[in-house]
Amino acid sequence: MKGEPVQYTYKTNLTWSSEKKGILQAAGKPDITVACPPEFGGHPNIWSPEDFFLGSVEICTMTTFLWFTNKEQLKFKFYKSEATGTVELVNRTFQFSSITIRVKVGVFSEEDCRRVEKILKKVERACLITNSIKTNIHIEPEILVCH
Repeated sequence: MKGEPVQYTYKTNLTWSSEKKGILQAAGKPDITVACPPEFGGHPNIWSPEDFFLGSVEICTMTTFLWFTNKEQLKFKFYKSEATGTVELVNRTFQFSSITIRVKVGVFSEEDCRRVEKILKKVERACLITNSIKTNIHIEPEILVCH
């Protein structure tokens, strides 16, 4: 019915396995071993909640970018990004205080550069994950014309 809110539900399951480790599961997806990061007494080389938090912001930025480029029929040569998150002790609680996403996009013309800049501004406002958190997100674009 028109005008009704849209709602989606996502489910995961987490089972402790040993020490400070567990197995994260979601129906139809590969299991992921997870742990507390070494900085908080956990394990190296295992995905942590901090990795997933930062990764979810970076993934949402890319998928929102892809949605807009598809909608606006903008072809591009490549998309790469690198995210850096800063965790600080604020009021005796650790939290991500900022995230910077360095986005590198290869395009085919100078006009495409301007279009990508506009799209990335929309991405900052439209990403579901960044709209759901209080951390300051900053996108630093590098747009290259590739012939």
